[in-house]
Amino acid sequence: MNKLLLASTSTLFGQPYLSYLLPELKTFFHGVQCILFVPYARPGGCSENEYTLKVRKAFAQINIDVIGLDEVSDPRAALDHAQGIFTGGGNTFLLVKRLYDLKLMDSLNLALDRGVPYLGTSAGSNICGLGMHTTNDMPIVHPSSLMTLGRVPFNLNAHYIEPDKNSTHMGETRETRIREFQCQQKITVVGLPEGTWLRVSDSEIYVRGQHPAVVFKPDETRFEVDSDSILDL
Repeated sequence: MNKLLLASTSTLFGQPYLSYLLPELKTFFHGVQCILFVPYARPGGCSENEYTLKVRKAFAQINIDVIGLDEVSDPRAALDHAQGIFTGGGNTFLLVKRLYDLKLMDSLNLALDRGVPYLGTSAGSNICGLGMHTTNDMPIVHPSSLMTLGRVPFNLNAHYIEPDKNSTHMGETRETRIREFQCQQKITVVGLPEGTWLRVSDSEIYVRGQHPAVVFKPDETRFEVDSDSILDL
Protein backbone atom coordinates (compact mmCIF):
# COMPACT_ATOMS: atom_id res chain seq x y z
CA MET A 1 0.00 0.00 0.00
CA ASN A 2 1.03 3.58 -0.57
CA LYS A 3 -0.36 6.65 1.17
CA LEU A 4 2.19 9.36 0.48
CA LEU A 5 2.38 13.12 0.25
CA LEU A 6 5.67 14.12 -1.36
CA ALA A 7 6.31 17.85 -1.34
CA SER A 8 9.09 19.80 -2.99
CA THR A 9 9.66 21.96 0.08
CA SER A 10 8.54 22.56 3.62
CA THR A 11 8.55 26.36 3.43
CA LEU A 12 7.44 28.87 0.83
CA PHE A 13 8.95 32.34 0.65
CA GLY A 14 7.54 34.66 3.29
CA GLN A 15 5.51 31.94 5.03
CA PRO A 16 6.01 30.01 8.27
CA TYR A 17 7.27 26.43 8.28
CA LEU A 18 4.76 23.99 6.68
CA SER A 19 1.98 26.60 6.66
CA TYR A 20 1.09 26.19 2.99
CA LEU A 21 0.61 22.44 3.49
CA LEU A 22 -1.32 22.45 6.77
CA PRO A 23 -4.83 22.39 5.23
CA GLU A 24 -3.81 19.39 3.10
CA LEU A 25 -2.08 17.70 6.04
CA LYS A 26 -5.18 18.00 8.21
CA THR A 27 -7.03 15.87 5.67
CA PHE A 28 -4.10 13.60 4.83
CA PHE A 29 -3.49 12.66 8.47
CA HIS A 30 -7.19 12.44 9.38
CA GLY A 31 -7.63 10.18 12.40
CA VAL A 32 -3.92 10.24 13.25
CA GLN A 33 -3.23 11.53 16.75
CA CYS A 34 0.56 11.35 16.68
CA ILE A 35 3.17 11.21 13.92
CA LEU A 36 6.74 9.95 14.06
CA PHE A 37 9.26 12.48 12.78
CA VAL A 38 12.52 11.45 11.07
CA PRO A 39 14.99 14.32 11.73
CA TYR A 40 18.09 12.74 10.18
CA ALA A 41 18.46 15.17 7.26
CA ARG A 42 18.79 17.96 9.81
CA PRO A 43 19.60 21.32 8.21
CA GLY A 44 22.94 22.98 8.90
CA GLY A 45 23.11 24.62 12.31
CA CYS A 46 20.08 22.75 13.61
CA SER A 47 20.30 19.77 15.96
CA GLU A 48 17.94 16.82 15.58
CA ASN A 49 16.18 17.86 18.79
CA GLU A 50 15.72 21.44 17.60
CA TYR A 51 14.35 20.11 14.31
CA THR A 52 11.83 17.91 16.12
CA LEU A 53 10.68 20.83 18.26
CA LYS A 54 10.15 22.93 15.14
CA VAL A 55 8.00 20.21 13.58
CA ARG A 56 6.06 19.70 16.83
CA LYS A 57 5.17 23.38 16.91
CA ALA A 58 3.87 23.28 13.33
CA PHE A 59 1.74 20.16 13.78
CA ALA A 60 0.26 21.48 17.02
CA GLN A 61 -1.72 23.86 14.80
CA ILE A 62 -3.71 20.90 13.47
CA ASN A 63 -3.82 19.09 16.82
CA ILE A 64 -1.37 16.32 15.97
CA ASP A 65 1.38 15.32 18.39
CA VAL A 66 4.93 14.64 17.20
CA ILE A 67 7.55 12.20 18.49
CA GLY A 68 11.03 12.45 16.97
CA LEU A 69 13.18 9.43 16.32
CA ASP A 70 15.85 11.35 18.23
CA GLU A 71 13.62 11.03 21.31
CA VAL A 72 13.12 7.24 21.35
CA SER A 73 15.47 4.48 22.48
CA ASP A 74 14.45 2.02 19.75
CA PRO A 75 13.74 3.73 16.40
CA ARG A 76 12.85 0.45 14.67
CA ALA A 77 10.23 -0.37 17.27
CA ALA A 78 8.86 3.17 16.95
CA LEU A 79 8.47 2.72 13.20
CA ASP A 80 6.71 -0.60 13.78
CA HIS A 81 4.02 1.20 15.79
CA ALA A 82 3.81 4.52 13.94
CA GLN A 83 0.39 5.97 13.10
CA GLY A 84 1.92 8.43 10.64
CA ILE A 85 5.43 9.41 9.54
CA PHE A 86 7.09 12.64 8.42
CA THR A 87 10.62 12.85 7.05
CA GLY A 88 11.84 16.42 6.79
CA GLY A 89 14.23 18.13 4.43
CA GLY A 90 17.89 18.95 4.75
CA ASN A 91 20.68 16.99 3.11
CA THR A 92 19.63 13.80 1.32
CA PHE A 93 23.07 12.20 1.56
CA LEU A 94 23.04 12.65 5.33
CA LEU A 95 19.48 11.33 5.61
CA VAL A 96 20.17 8.22 3.55
CA LYS A 97 23.42 7.48 5.39
CA ARG A 98 21.69 7.71 8.76
CA LEU A 99 18.83 5.46 7.64
CA TYR A 100 21.25 2.80 6.39
CA ASP A 101 23.61 3.09 9.35
CA LEU A 102 20.72 2.63 11.78
CA LYS A 103 19.22 -0.15 9.63
CA LEU A 104 15.95 1.75 9.30
CA MET A 105 15.43 1.76 5.54
CA ASP A 106 13.68 -1.63 5.59
CA SER A 107 11.70 -0.75 8.72
CA LEU A 108 10.47 2.43 7.06
CA ASN A 109 9.45 0.52 3.94
CA LEU A 110 7.57 -2.06 6.01
CA ALA A 111 5.62 0.70 7.73
CA LEU A 112 4.64 2.14 4.36
CA ASP A 113 3.66 -1.33 3.15
CA ARG A 114 1.12 -1.37 5.99
CA GLY A 115 -0.42 1.84 4.65
CA VAL A 116 0.96 4.20 7.30
CA PRO A 117 0.51 7.73 5.88
CA TYR A 118 3.85 9.30 5.02
CA LEU A 119 4.76 12.94 4.48
CA GLY A 120 8.07 13.87 2.88
CA THR A 121 9.44 17.31 2.17
CA SER A 122 12.54 17.86 0.03
CA ALA A 123 15.03 15.17 1.14
CA GLY A 124 12.15 13.28 2.73
CA SER A 125 10.47 13.18 -0.67
CA ASN A 126 13.66 12.31 -2.54
CA ILE A 127 14.01 9.03 -0.62
CA CYS A 128 10.67 7.77 -1.91
CA GLY A 129 12.06 7.54 -5.44
CA LEU A 130 14.01 4.62 -6.86
CA GLY A 131 17.25 6.31 -5.86
CA MET A 132 18.59 9.61 -4.56
CA HIS A 133 20.78 10.26 -7.62
CA THR A 134 18.87 13.39 -8.67
CA THR A 135 19.02 15.30 -5.40
CA ASN A 136 20.48 18.80 -5.55
CA ASP A 137 22.43 18.26 -2.32
CA MET A 138 26.20 18.05 -1.99
CA PRO A 139 27.64 14.68 -0.90
CA ILE A 140 28.77 15.83 2.53
CA VAL A 141 28.78 12.19 3.71
CA HIS A 142 28.88 8.85 1.88
CA PRO A 143 25.90 6.52 2.34
CA SER A 144 26.40 2.82 1.73
CA SER A 145 23.97 2.96 -1.20
CA LEU A 146 22.19 5.56 -3.32
CA MET A 147 19.14 3.32 -3.64
CA THR A 148 16.17 4.41 -1.57
CA LEU A 149 12.61 3.33 -0.76
CA GLY A 150 11.28 2.92 -4.30
CA ARG A 151 7.72 3.85 -3.36
CA VAL A 152 7.23 5.55 -6.72
CA PRO A 153 8.61 4.23 -10.04
CA PHE A 154 10.88 7.19 -10.78
CA ASN A 155 13.41 9.53 -9.24
CA LEU A 156 12.48 12.91 -7.85
CA ASN A 157 14.09 16.31 -8.18
CA ALA A 158 12.77 18.51 -5.39
CA HIS A 159 13.08 22.31 -5.67
CA TYR A 160 13.00 21.98 -9.46
CA ILE A 161 13.61 25.31 -11.16
CA GLU A 162 13.53 26.44 -14.76
CA PRO A 163 16.45 28.59 -15.98
CA ASP A 164 16.09 32.36 -15.83
CA LYS A 165 15.97 33.46 -19.48
CA ASN A 166 17.47 36.83 -18.53
CA SER A 167 20.41 35.36 -16.62
CA THR A 168 23.95 35.47 -18.00
CA HIS A 169 24.97 32.46 -15.88
CA MET A 170 26.57 29.84 -18.14
CA GLY A 171 26.45 26.88 -15.77
CA GLU A 172 24.33 23.79 -16.30
CA THR A 173 20.58 24.06 -15.88
CA ARG A 174 18.63 21.65 -13.71
CA GLU A 175 17.33 19.96 -16.87
CA THR A 176 20.90 19.51 -18.12
CA ARG A 177 21.87 17.80 -14.88
CA ILE A 178 18.87 15.48 -15.07
CA ARG A 179 19.70 14.56 -18.67
CA GLU A 180 23.30 13.84 -17.64
CA PHE A 181 21.94 11.35 -15.12
CA GLN A 182 19.74 9.76 -17.78
CA CYS A 183 22.76 9.25 -20.03
CA GLN A 184 23.92 6.78 -17.39
CA GLN A 185 20.65 5.37 -16.07
CA LYS A 186 17.40 5.10 -18.02
CA ILE A 187 15.16 6.22 -15.18
CA THR A 188 12.32 8.74 -15.38
CA VAL A 189 12.74 11.85 -13.25
CA VAL A 190 9.90 14.05 -11.98
CA GLY A 191 10.78 17.64 -11.12
CA LEU A 192 8.73 19.28 -8.37
CA PRO A 193 8.79 23.11 -8.34
CA GLU A 194 8.33 24.94 -5.05
CA GLY A 195 4.76 24.73 -3.81
CA THR A 196 4.04 21.50 -5.70
CA TRP A 197 3.52 18.04 -4.25
CA LEU A 198 2.49 14.55 -5.24
CA ARG A 199 -0.42 12.80 -3.51
CA VAL A 200 0.04 9.05 -3.86
CA SER A 201 -2.74 6.58 -3.11
CA ASP A 202 -1.66 3.01 -3.85
CA SER A 203 -0.64 3.18 -7.54
CA GLU A 204 -2.44 6.44 -8.37
CA ILE A 205 -0.34 9.60 -8.29
CA TYR A 206 -1.86 13.08 -8.43
CA VAL A 207 -0.08 16.40 -8.89
CA ARG A 208 -1.15 19.06 -6.41
CA GLY A 209 -0.15 22.62 -5.60
CA GLN A 210 0.80 25.78 -7.39
CA HIS A 211 2.74 24.55 -10.42
CA PRO A 212 2.86 21.63 -12.86
CA ALA A 213 5.23 18.76 -12.26
CA VAL A 214 7.89 18.42 -14.98
CA VAL A 215 8.51 14.91 -16.31
CA PHE A 216 11.75 13.78 -17.94
CA LYS A 217 11.61 10.38 -19.56
CA PRO A 218 14.88 9.02 -20.93
CA ASP A 219 15.38 9.83 -24.63
CA GLU A 220 12.01 11.62 -24.84
CA THR A 221 10.87 15.24 -24.85
CA ARG A 222 10.02 16.58 -21.42
CA PHE A 223 6.40 17.36 -20.61
CA GLU A 224 4.38 18.95 -17.82
CA VAL A 225 1.52 17.56 -15.76
CA ASP A 226 -0.83 20.20 -14.41
CA SER A 227 -1.97 20.44 -10.82
CA ASP A 228 -5.06 18.34 -10.00
CA SER A 229 -4.12 15.88 -12.78
CA ILE A 230 -3.05 12.27 -12.62
CA LEU A 231 0.65 11.66 -13.16
CA ASP A 232 0.36 8.88 -15.73
CA LEU A 233 3.75 7.54 -16.78
